[in-house]
Amino acid sequence: MSSTDKNNPTLLQKLIPSSFFDLIREERIFLGIIALAFFVAGATFENAQVAMWVGFALAGYSAIANDSIQTIGTFLASNMHRKWWYLWLYMGGIFLITVSFSWYTYGGDVSYERLTTKGFDQAPTEFTFLQVAAPIFLLILTRMRMPVSTTFLLLSSFSTSSGAITSVLGKSLSGYFLAFIVAIIVWISLARLFRKFFTGKAHPIWVVLQWITSGALWAAWLMQDAANIAVYLPRSLSFGEFLGFALYIFFGLGLLFYLKGDRIQKIVNEKSMVTEIRSATIIDFVYALILYYFKFQSAIPMSTTWVFIGLLGGRELARSITDGNGKGDQSGQSFKTAFRLILKDSGYALIGLIVSIVLAASINQEIADDIMKLFSY
Repeated sequence: MSSTDKNNPTLLQKLIPSSFFDLIREERIFLGIIALAFFVAGATFENAQVAMWVGFALAGYSAIANDSIQTIGTFLASNMHRKWWYLWLYMGGIFLITVSFSWYTYGGDVSYERLTTKGFDQAPTEFTFLQVAAPIFLLILTRMRMPVSTTFLLLSSFSTSSGAITSVLGKSLSGYFLAFIVAIIVWISLARLFRKFFTGKAHPIWVVLQWITSGALWAAWLMQDAANIAVYLPRSLSFGEFLGFALYIFFGLGLLFYLKGDRIQKIVNEKSMVTEIRSATIIDFVYALILYYFKFQSAIPMSTTWVFIGLLGGRELARSITDGNGKGDQSGQSFKTAFRLILKDSGYALIGLIVSIVLAASINQEIADDIMKLFSY
């Protein structure tokens, strides 16, 4: 805004804060990309063969940008001093191995049979605009630093019944509470050990342990959440289709590492001691165990986002209790701060759930009718 504009503001400038215009200028490239994405979705959704790849391309980056930061977020936070492409090649290599194993073992299925559950077992033969555009909403929420569930936001758009959504929701809620309770037990039980041994410079062995643990966690996440991306594609991919799937995600990961997690990384960085390699390793180890447990429990998809925020929330609460009797110290959050972080993260996840249900109801009339029946009671 020029000095003349400042001295003689227009009516519009009087009504709208200048910070809004600053935000528009700052985000003009992102808003342009979003507008282009909506245009492409609208232009292609009626052609199923094109729409499935457009939807996959949008879902691939949006899901990786939002959801995978749960699994590689602590890895990034504690390895910011290393070259980004070292981290990318390591995690990208694990991605290629993990999805290749599923594709080979399960006859072209890259989701570890997560899409064989009733309600998701049939590949879409036609698309609506909102199904193709659903990942764009996820990109917007990611830009707003909201750790929303890609499982709900993307899979619910393709659910053929409210029962399928209910199954996913039930498993996800159980994951949240299990992770929350396990985190509290682990960090309270080991508080003294952490204070005694997690001092000074970490031994080099912790670097090895963290990279192994983070790699195992990343593989576990892929076994759960690859379904969120593959839902747009045929349930059995040919070699050419698999190559397109794998290479697109591989290079999308490269962009994410280059951007150092982008804005959603703040969700991880604001938690206490996540840049400390020993603490980050413990977080990843506990998270990986929980994900592997749910992988073998059932083939029903689940929201790993809810597991993640449950884990970090329980950890922050436990640290606020054990560090200074709830008052916090230099290494931990106060009880009030920890509780506020828990409410904020849970609130963002709830917003994502509401958006997901609205999208699902807008796409599928049967789901909309079931929701109306529920509220009528």
